[in-house]
Amino acid sequence: KTRSTVKPIHRGVRMADCGSSTAAPALMRGCEERDGSQAAGFPSALFGRAALTVGASPGGAVRVSESSDSGLPEVEGECCGEEELLLPAPASSSSPRTRRNRLSSSSDRENFPTSGSAGGTGDLNSFPEDPEFAEIIQRAEHAIENGVFPERISQGSSGSYFVKDPKGNIIGVFKPKSEEPYGHLNPKWTKYFHKVCCPCCFGRGCLVPNQGYLSEAAASLVDQKLGLDVVPKTKVVYLVSETFHYSAIDRAKSRGKKYALEKVPKVGRRFHRVGLPPKVGSFQLFVEGYHEADYWLRKFETDPLPENIRKQLQNQFERLVVLDYIIRNTDRGNDNWLIKYEKPGNTEVSEKDTEWATKKDPAIKIAAIDNGLAFPFKHPDEWRAYPFHWAWLPQAKVPFSQETRDLVLSRISDMNFVQDLCEDLYEMFKTDKGFDKATFEKQMSVMRGQILNLTQALKDGKSPIQLVQMPRVVVERSHSGSQGRVVQLGNAFTQTFHCKRPFFSSW
Repeated sequence: KTRSTVKPIHRGVRMADCGSSTAAPALMRGCEERDGSQAAGFPSALFGRAALTVGASPGGAVRVSESSDSGLPEVEGECCGEEELLLPAPASSSSPRTRRNRLSSSSDRENFPTSGSAGGTGDLNSFPEDPEFAEIIQRAEHAIENGVFPERISQGSSGSYFVKDPKGNIIGVFKPKSEEPYGHLNPKWTKYFHKVCCPCCFGRGCLVPNQGYLSEAAASLVDQKLGLDVVPKTKVVYLVSETFHYSAIDRAKSRGKKYALEKVPKVGRRFHRVGLPPKVGSFQLFVEGYHEADYWLRKFETDPLPENIRKQLQNQFERLVVLDYIIRNTDRGNDNWLIKYEKPGNTEVSEKDTEWATKKDPAIKIAAIDNGLAFPFKHPDEWRAYPFHWAWLPQAKVPFSQETRDLVLSRISDMNFVQDLCEDLYEMFKTDKGFDKATFEKQMSVMRGQILNLTQALKDGKSPIQLVQMPRVVVERSHSGSQGRVVQLGNAFTQTFHCKRPFFSSW
């Protein structure tokens, strides 16, 4: 009678061993033995009366549970329908856990991310090529985990936040994609009122909607490639915080999952994420000691700068012009670029001190922030021209200096450099869910035309005001052929002039 009880289980185990490699080692040893007398080495749980009702399906695996809670073996297969556990295993575990292991204690829920933590963004924020920036992002995540949440900035037309470190010091500015002026979670009610009541006048027809965070990061990339050093380092990151503007559904789901994890841990541990969903956006390093350009420009009118400081300001200003013109920034006023000026303490210095001072960092520095409304896919030609407000400054009437020409001209006149820049921008822009390659090619066509005009202006020794008055050019890449719906682009370029002007034109 005992042998008749063992044989069905023995045959079931043999089938499991042939169909899956996940059977218990003790059962696999039993399958290798053809004699039923070896069944005495199996755990006693297999020979209970309840074990007769458990059948192993072909291709399934029989797992033996030696816990005292249940004497039944657990049967698992590829079609068992159970969800895989995606939450991390507790750190206190002494043995490695597989994806199908169950957490046996309800106290393990303390290791899961809650709605106020930044859990889940560590794997998304990876910057192996820039360990310094990665360390700053890690500090921001630790601060959020410790309850030091980002603070929303009251200025501006979108949701942007001051991100702090664990000590409460501001280390960066985060602008989520979903809270941009075109975003569906923009917390500023003025923009919502504008979109609802005046939809025909809302937005800018020359820009790709809801792509400001990529524009911020791309402006930093252009700044680094050209060596301008006027844009604070900016990259695309993921962050989670209770102070961000989430929808009521997201917050309700987060509270429900957290409640389920506390009350029914066995069910709560099956959730892929317990806290709020991470938000993607641009993270720009915070610069200290800077004021708006209007503040210092008014002071410089009444208190003129020394000649050497004036030359430094002119050089920094020309770098700002180069950046804005290449990316075709449609939102550059005198209130969204910054100036840092350190007045010299002693004006009477010796000749050696003067030589040493020329090797130091400039006493005046410009920071170009708010680059989220750049990289249009066409030149503005509808209602507004979106001019560069720095074009009316006295510095814009001075021709480009030799230092600026030496820094920029050799790079932008090389078509290989321009093509490499376009490829780097492509790698960045294609990460967006709404990326369209045809629209991106139009954006690059506008940028190539801007680079062509800038190259000619630098060669001719023109000034920034003369640069913005040049005819607008679009350099498009020609189509080499097509196969069905796939259009292939060639290496030839076509230059065309954009003659249509907006209704309200500044020049």
